[in-house]
Amino acid sequence: MKEFLKNLFTISLLIISFGLTAQTREKAFETNAKLGRGINYGNMFEAPSETAWGNQWEPEYAGIIAELGFNHVRIPIRWEPSDRSMATPPYTVYSLFLNRIKQVVDSALNNGLYAIINMHHHEALYENPDGQKERFLAQWKQISTFFKDYPDSLLFELLNEPHGNLVAEKWNEFVPQALDTIRKENPDRIVLIGTPNYGGLGGIPYIELPDDENIILTVHYYNPFQFTHQGASWVGGNADEWLGTEWLDTETERDVMRQEFAPLKAFEIQHNIPVHIGEFGAYSKADMKSRARWTTFLSRYLEELGWSWAYWEFSAGFGVYNPSNKTFYTELVDALLHNEMPEPGRYVGTPVYTSNFQTGNDGWNLSAQQSASAQLTRAENTLNINISNPGTDGWHVQLKKGNISLQAGRKYRFSFKAKAESARSMTTYIGMSQDPWSAYSGYNGVSLADTFAVYTFIFDANTTDNSARMVFDMGNSDINIWITEIKIEEIIFQPPTGISEINSQEFTIYPNPVKDRLFFNTTSDFEKITVFNILGRPVQENTVRKNEKSLDVTALEPGIYLVRFSGKDRMVTKKIVKR
Repeated sequence: MKEFLKNLFTISLLIISFGLTAQTREKAFETNAKLGRGINYGNMFEAPSETAWGNQWEPEYAGIIAELGFNHVRIPIRWEPSDRSMATPPYTVYSLFLNRIKQVVDSALNNGLYAIINMHHHEALYENPDGQKERFLAQWKQISTFFKDYPDSLLFELLNEPHGNLVAEKWNEFVPQALDTIRKENPDRIVLIGTPNYGGLGGIPYIELPDDENIILTVHYYNPFQFTHQGASWVGGNADEWLGTEWLDTETERDVMRQEFAPLKAFEIQHNIPVHIGEFGAYSKADMKSRARWTTFLSRYLEELGWSWAYWEFSAGFGVYNPSNKTFYTELVDALLHNEMPEPGRYVGTPVYTSNFQTGNDGWNLSAQQSASAQLTRAENTLNINISNPGTDGWHVQLKKGNISLQAGRKYRFSFKAKAESARSMTTYIGMSQDPWSAYSGYNGVSLADTFAVYTFIFDANTTDNSARMVFDMGNSDINIWITEIKIEEIIFQPPTGISEINSQEFTIYPNPVKDRLFFNTTSDFEKITVFNILGRPVQENTVRKNEKSLDVTALEPGIYLVRFSGKDRMVTKKIVKR
């Protein structure tokens, strides 16, 4: 696995170095490298008041954070409250509050940290973008003017998690205008820009980057949500049902993360844009061992990808520090700053459902709601969803199948292979087949590309349901979709057993480059072969039959791939060129 990640990152860097866009963004990449590892001052200045959420900032925090070994702090700020700014023209941000933020920024910079200040929880802007745009721009004019003489170690972030009525089209209109406002006094300052649709990976297909050298793309990540937000009261009633969800650091769980981040890596390469993961974290209601495992893997993986990151957050419900007794949660500190990448565990699966579209639709049906219209066809063991009118919401076009049996207290793996005509997102889940239609698996967003890829999700069933349904929500986009190889497996965890990389001299593959069939020569027994494209996305998976010594790669597009051969206690990864 270490060889696989090393090869993936090397190939990505080579592609970036060839320069696929006119923008070099040299300063932005250099600054992003200096940002490195960061942490959020969460529940402090983005609260309605500094004391409202019980986590007031203290002047010594920057020194503590720097001493731990972090490189930057992200400072979420709510500028909207009436004691901080005016709601009517000229939308003055009061000097008292600006100077308060200055104190926080100065504290960070004086301790050798970089600092990011943003606009956070601007609720009026989310609700009424056009009515609040003038205020949004006026506030950035004042903020950027106030800090114009600060060094490059201060960065701006336009807005946290655009959502609500601030839809992608509207956000893409606001971004260049806000950037132009900042550039009048800060022509070279690095500015972070987030994705629409709550700042997550699902917004990547819809973000339009402005023509600017000094920008960084920032994205937030909290998956699997049922793990990271179990017991979080602000999420709603379902959160308590998720209590006890573990993250066991299996190869499958890692592959889920890799597949979710693959579109972001592709976007980085295509647009030559540095990436900052501005928030990630697991809430304190999750067990600490799982939190540490999740945080360790994600921190190291983001670093493997060459991205900076800021953990959410320092001293509240997700935090690494307890301000009451002034002690650290050392498991989280070690996970973020000290732990190396461990060997993963694995899941052993028993099939619950496997699709077969050779002679029919296998019980799958397509429904179009409201004004939507779409057609379901089948060819070559694949379902094709042709969308003529997508409606205005994901559920307006649904591909679904019922009568799936789930048992309470058991863990399941849900996987499928899919592509789209061009980049788009969709949502999939397994849930109730009747009102209130709750999702047992959580709602899993996926970003599809124009080549087939395998997508996988893991969930715990908290309820026995012998008539659950699988659902793909495809509305709100008229880009057509193909789906095949849909599977549900009941899985059992097997801890790491000292999996080791096989010496290259013990394992040979040929021919390479390969056109249609790849042969391998080894004395080891393998159970599975997984093919990854250069973005780390699995594009082909095969179970190895006894004495089988070849792999059909005819379906692969020409290019570079990494092929991982894995067995009970052995693993090897090889790079191939498909002709």
